[in-house]
Amino acid sequence: MALQEKYGALITAARNGGIANLQVREQDNVLYIDGSTTSGELKDSLWNIYNTIDPDFRTGDLMLNIDASAAAGTRAKVTTESSNLNIRKGPGTDQEVIGKAAHGETVTVVSRANDQWSLVRTDSGKEGYCYSRYLTQQ
Repeated sequence: MALQEKYGALITAARNGGIANLQVREQDNVLYIDGSTTSGELKDSLWNIYNTIDPDFRTGDLMLNIDASAAAGTRAKVTTESSNLNIRKGPGTDQEVIGKAAHGETVTVVSRANDQWSLVRTDSGKEGYCYSRYLTQQ
C-alpha cells in the first residue's frame, strides 16, 4: 500500500484543517507531511489520527512536522497535554530547568532561538527557554 493511501485520512485532515504551506512527499519509504498552524488543537488532532493508523507509532514510515509554535513578540498559550512546560536556562534539554509554565497558561514569546526553542517570559517575569511545539499563538 502506498504511504499516501495509508495516511490518506491524515493528509485529508491536514488539508481540511487549513494547515499552511502544506507539503506532502514520499522519500525512501517515508512519508513527510510538513506545514504550520496556529492551532494546537489541530496539531493534536493530526497526532490522534496518526495514532489510530499506527498505534504506538511503531512503523517509522511517517515524519509529521507541523509547526504550531508562536512567532516572536506574540502571546502564546502553553499547549502541553496536561503537564507543566519546563522553562530552561538555555535552548536544550541538557539545560537546567529554572521554572515552569502551567498547561493553559499564557506567556510572551520574546524571541525564537531556532526552530525548536523559544525564549519566553511568564506573567510573573520568569524568563527562559521552552520547547516551541508546546506553544500556540493566540
